[in-house]
Amino acid sequence: MMQATEQTAEGRRLSASQQWRRWGPYLSDRQWGTVREDYSAHGDAWDYFPFDHAGARAYRWGEDGLAGFGDDRLYWCLGLGLWNGRDPFLKERLFGLNNAEGNHGEDVKEIYFHTDGLPSHAFMRMEYKYPHAAFPYEALRRENAARGLHDPEYEIEDTGIFAESRYFDIDIVYAKGDADDILCRITVLNRGPDAEDIHLLPMLWARNIWSWKPDAEKPSLTIIGPRSVSAEHPYMPTMRWDVDAEDATLLFCENETDPTLFGQPTRPYCKNAINQAVVAGNASAVNPAQTGTRCAAWVKRRLAPGEQCLIRLRFSVHTQVVDPFADYDAVMARRQDECDEFYEAVQKNISDPNLKRIQRQAFAGMLWTKQLYYYDVHAWLNGDPGQIQPPPSRMLGRNADWQHFNACDVISMPDKWEYPWFASWDLACHCVTFALIDPDFAKKQLLLLVQDWFSHPNAMMPAYEWEFSDANPPLHAWATWRVYCMEQERCGRGDRQFLERMFLRLTMNFTWWVNRKDADGRNIFQGGFLGLDNIGIFDRSKPLPTGGHMSQSDGTAWMASYALNLMRIAMELAVEDPVYEDLAGKYFEHFLLIARAASQENGLWDEQDQFFYDVLVLPDGQRMPLRIRSLVGLIPLLAVATWESETVEHLPDFRARTHWLLQNRPDLAKLVSRWEEPGGGRSALLSLLRGHRIKKLLARMLDEEEFLSPHGIRGLSRYHRDHPYVFSYGGHSVSLHYTPGESDTGLFGGNSNWRGPVWMPVNVLLIEALREFHRYYSDDFRVQYPPGSDSTASLKDLADELSHRLMTLFLPGENGRIPALGDSILLQDDPGMKGRMLFHEYFHGDSGRGLGASHQTGWTGMVALLIDMFHHTPEETGV
Repeated sequence: MMQATEQTAEGRRLSASQQWRRWGPYLSDRQWGTVREDYSAHGDAWDYFPFDHAGARAYRWGEDGLAGFGDDRLYWCLGLGLWNGRDPFLKERLFGLNNAEGNHGEDVKEIYFHTDGLPSHAFMRMEYKYPHAAFPYEALRRENAARGLHDPEYEIEDTGIFAESRYFDIDIVYAKGDADDILCRITVLNRGPDAEDIHLLPMLWARNIWSWKPDAEKPSLTIIGPRSVSAEHPYMPTMRWDVDAEDATLLFCENETDPTLFGQPTRPYCKNAINQAVVAGNASAVNPAQTGTRCAAWVKRRLAPGEQCLIRLRFSVHTQVVDPFADYDAVMARRQDECDEFYEAVQKNISDPNLKRIQRQAFAGMLWTKQLYYYDVHAWLNGDPGQIQPPPSRMLGRNADWQHFNACDVISMPDKWEYPWFASWDLACHCVTFALIDPDFAKKQLLLLVQDWFSHPNAMMPAYEWEFSDANPPLHAWATWRVYCMEQERCGRGDRQFLERMFLRLTMNFTWWVNRKDADGRNIFQGGFLGLDNIGIFDRSKPLPTGGHMSQSDGTAWMASYALNLMRIAMELAVEDPVYEDLAGKYFEHFLLIARAASQENGLWDEQDQFFYDVLVLPDGQRMPLRIRSLVGLIPLLAVATWESETVEHLPDFRARTHWLLQNRPDLAKLVSRWEEPGGGRSALLSLLRGHRIKKLLARMLDEEEFLSPHGIRGLSRYHRDHPYVFSYGGHSVSLHYTPGESDTGLFGGNSNWRGPVWMPVNVLLIEALREFHRYYSDDFRVQYPPGSDSTASLKDLADELSHRLMTLFLPGENGRIPALGDSILLQDDPGMKGRMLFHEYFHGDSGRGLGASHQTGWTGMVALLIDMFHHTPEETGV
């Protein structure tokens, strides 16, 4: 069976050659303020390389730019500079506040949309909205600084700068003629009521690879015609950049730091020279020899209301072509048609045009959010020859235990401005969604984090660059199994080599978890942070103020799920290689041990409240359940798996092991949900919950006064709105209450909140779990819904209901307003923005308004997966 997309032009491209992936949107949206660029003594990344330095200071470990596009090592970078004649400097990158400047942490303060794209990046499209008036940099800083944790953020729309549509609507399109032939089209429309001037500066530059290594060969850009530039690079073929604008002026400088930033004597033609030439009118700032490592094509236009202009550019290895624009329009049109053809195949089962639009924009956001992630920790800690040496304290600080880590890879980022670095559990979520359009990329991303140059020698996976040694939820086994099954169901074949490679690595990581995160050896796990920021009463990534340790409901459930997914993978591999039957039995038994520990007396299940809680274990051995109704008590639902009896029949050793456990360890078997009883068909079920407990847990989850919001499951029960949880120790008290919007606590920088909002990834996992339970129980298992009513629903009905609620975040309601866009008149009604979607980090627990990072398509893009699941049966999706 051939997947429908494989028959498209894009599908054939992806199958034919990896070279088509060589160029893509691999620049960051923010390289400044990252750990990689921080050489301070105490890890002050935001202050060491601030936004105000970005225009004049060379980056060591990457590049950023507006609508950036480059090769997969960023040897050459393409981007866009803008000037409205009023700003104090060129708009070359997105502006936002750092963690200390924002009243809810770091936050981008711009309006832009990722509107389309193909997995090969043969076609990519985005929009940027550039105000006519001077960009309100200082107003945004000043007003946000004046606000507190209980105040809303001050957004760029609040400044009034977009009133009357007084902005330039800038549409940027990249298309490829072939693997190394990059076309760019920039269209600018004046949306406002008055004529306005716009300065356009498409840019080409080389990432600085020479300042850090004395013997490095320097690239060069040299004018070879009125609007043509030759690009020579030691690691790339000769290329040519052509600009189709008769009035374009080519400006050249070097991608090197201006030493006056640090009080040193100036040198000519530094990184900010083009800005000085255009904004300050200093023509001598740029190189009169018209050569360098950074180049801009300066085009000035005056646009009447509703008028637009267009600039065409081409960067290509085809340096001898006489007219680089002869076939330009035909190539652009063909790639657009191929993009439409590809998504027609992807969405063949979806009829609702709104859902198609949402899903396609979600895919576009994920495709635009790929980035070259370059970070050699050993070199970073020790510094570069000829540069100021880092302070010795760094050898005892951030990531000092990860000197093996050496990444130079294109990775799917959570959000290229707010989170321009990978996070392990985010990436696992991304990969399952990517598998719908590019399973090859999804598999390579999963494999990346388990390689020797990423994972620690002790087999721990890195969490994220701010602290590699934090623990994220171990989702890679789940993602591996899902990606394998999706490819198998859709293409008729599964990649067993990928499955085996992942399994062998994950077995080592599982052992790391067992050895490091089970303090008492009781199969009750800790884990610490586990990605849920402020969900607990304490900062779970730090030692407890009470002493002792925390037995975590979510940590234990994640490990139960981990064991089940490794068991599934081992069973699949054992069909062709009996060696894996022993390992399938090992993980089966490990799951049972975890299930017993979590469910028994002094475990994590609270019989009084019929809910799972974290348990505080004090130094004297006293155990105190923390009676907080949060997602940590629902995550045990995720540890569920079914199998078909005919699969086990082909695994005699595994079958014998399970039967032995049944006969000899009833203490294990009785704690698992009827795992030997026949269900719908001839399946069997493994879960942390029996039917009775499932119903009790779902009664809380589906109660609108607790977890169920109009748009999904909340992170914290609304019960705590009127009943805050208070914990007292040593004369101190700390409290936790339902907070449906932005965080009102500074935990983890205060830029995320799990105490009430709706988070897409955990909701999708809960929906998958309900579908898996239904696979076993079928429609015979009914749950009161709404709770306390006479109506009942099957588990699949509930999964569909939750799916629908989540999708309504992005759909117009009865009032015509889209909940995720909140009360923004600009985003809801402006002609240049209507129909465009933002994919926020999380959503208000009552209204559904988008909050946090505004372009976190990494995991909020999972709505694309949700839409696909909603239009397929569990049998078709494998879930």
